[in-house]
Amino acid sequence: MSRSSAASLPVRPGEELWTDEELGEVRAELADEAAGLRAEIDQAESQIARRLGDTVSEAGDDEADASSKLYEREQELALTHNTRELLEQTEHALARIDAGTYGVCESCGKPIGKARLLAFPRATLCVECKQRQERR
Repeated sequence: MSRSSAASLPVRPGEELWTDEELGEVRAELADEAAGLRAEIDQAESQIARRLGDTVSEAGDDEADASSKLYEREQELALTHNTRELLEQTEHALARIDAGTYGVCESCGKPIGKARLLAFPRATLCVECKQRQERR
């Protein structure tokens, strides 16, 4: 469990304080998600390596086949990159829980909001800062 007290985490006005049980559930959800993402990345990397190994046998493919296979590889690489980013965000949220900084907006320092974090546990910005970021 976290080294900080759940009740010490910030909330927005009108929200109830975090309970140890709620924070434990969020932490468990994030940890499960991180494990699943790691497994997904491992599987994707082995598929990519296998396909890269197939390139020698594909040397005689016509241009359309080669283009199609290249497109598939690029898609797999892009998906794996996105999965890595999601894993980074998930691990960052777990580290913030452990550090006692979970729920603090990384831009303005105000509470992100318990409701927002329950809906999107990887959030690092409050709604106002996130909207400002998206407008740029």
